[in-house]
Amino acid sequence: MTYTSGIVRGISYGLFQTQGPVGQWVLLGFKAAAILLLCLWLARAKDCLTALALGLIIGGAVGNSVDGLAYGWVADFVFFHISTASWQFNWYVFNLADVAIVAGVIGLLYESLLMDRAAKAP
Repeated sequence: MTYTSGIVRGISYGLFQTQGPVGQWVLLGFKAAAILLLCLWLARAKDCLTALALGLIIGGAVGNSVDGLAYGWVADFVFFHISTASWQFNWYVFNLADVAIVAGVIGLLYESLLMDRAAKAP
């Protein structure tokens, strides 16, 4: 995968790309609805890990949504890569809001799969 400086509109590698302002507003409406649902979940959270994870996800989603609203796209600026004479590895390009979302999802997965209160198979 090679990094290009082209602007990709949409979410997650250009998924649901929009060409005009109407599509961008519809996508922003879906993002706002998702943020609202996550806030309702956060209001009912019973432990700190759930609240922290949901807060990270909401914060990252709000950050990306604000960028989308202000600029029409989200700036991804962290690009990890390793290059040698015979080998090259390029990781995805991302931003700090993406890091917060991933950390929140990892927290929710940890809680649901590995915590004592996770549902166990009979």
